[in-house]
Amino acid sequence: MNISIVIPLLNEEESLQELHQWIVKVMAENNFSYEVIFIDDGSTDNSWNIIEQLAAQNPNIKGIRFQKNYGKSQALHAGFAKAQGDVIITMDADLQDSPDEIPELYNMVTSGGFDLVSGWKKKRYDSVVAKNLPSKLFNWAARKTSGVTLNDFNCGLKAYKNIVVKNIEVSGEMHRYIPVLAKNAGFAKIGEKVVIHQARKYGTSKFGMSRFVNGFLDLITIWFLSRFGKRPMHLFGALGAVMFMIGFGSALYIGIAKLIHLAKNEKAILITDNPWFYIALATMIIGTQLFLAGFLGEIILRTKNNEERYKISKTL
Repeated sequence: MNISIVIPLLNEEESLQELHQWIVKVMAENNFSYEVIFIDDGSTDNSWNIIEQLAAQNPNIKGIRFQKNYGKSQALHAGFAKAQGDVIITMDADLQDSPDEIPELYNMVTSGGFDLVSGWKKKRYDSVVAKNLPSKLFNWAARKTSGVTLNDFNCGLKAYKNIVVKNIEVSGEMHRYIPVLAKNAGFAKIGEKVVIHQARKYGTSKFGMSRFVNGFLDLITIWFLSRFGKRPMHLFGALGAVMFMIGFGSALYIGIAKLIHLAKNEKAILITDNPWFYIALATMIIGTQLFLAGFLGEIILRTKNNEERYKISKTL
């Protein structure tokens, strides 16, 4: 099979029929063998009924329905697990991503040698204040932190080799950082293509300003995981050692000062009246806690089990 198209969605009943027809047209024009996997992420409208109707009409249509809304990352994880195509295309269901981009994305992966190709919505139809400016800031921070030089990390239109999606773990809200996850997994040939961004035709966006706050928090998480995810003791142990040495040095200073006063028969202040006592006490406690955090992290890494992150109620 040439292509698997993975489409997560939430309450997109108005756009599904049109999106399906558009995809079928593009696939037929290019003689692609394909499957379309719709992942209904807990829709409360008629989306799942429409997916069932499409699957009855077209054997290339498959569906996964979550019991409730688990988020885009979980939907992509389920879609990636089910996908069988040589190249996996991800796109949104709101018609803002154009299926006409699929053939060139496919060729860039199969003939261009890329492991992953990310879309770049260079010209956007979103609100400048609500989305464009925060998005530019977010992408700049992601480039500087990750070392992946993409202009648009959050574009839903991407193409992957099958081996890439089978070897990355998309959890939490990490769908924004799939290129970074791919790079950390050893898939360094990451390309970018300017894609058409269309104005939303139906409904409203499911994402608010909170996604940018969450995005920056996730960026810190993925920075930590990429550097210390397999060796947390290297970070917490180093910080713990520094804090403990500061505390030990402070305690040593207090002790030497006390001995000097005693040797000179001078009246020395009580140790508990010396501010360095509290500095020593606090930093040594913090240092010990950091060491314990590192040990606990190492233990968790070695004993953790795979947890169930979502529940599927139906599949097609």
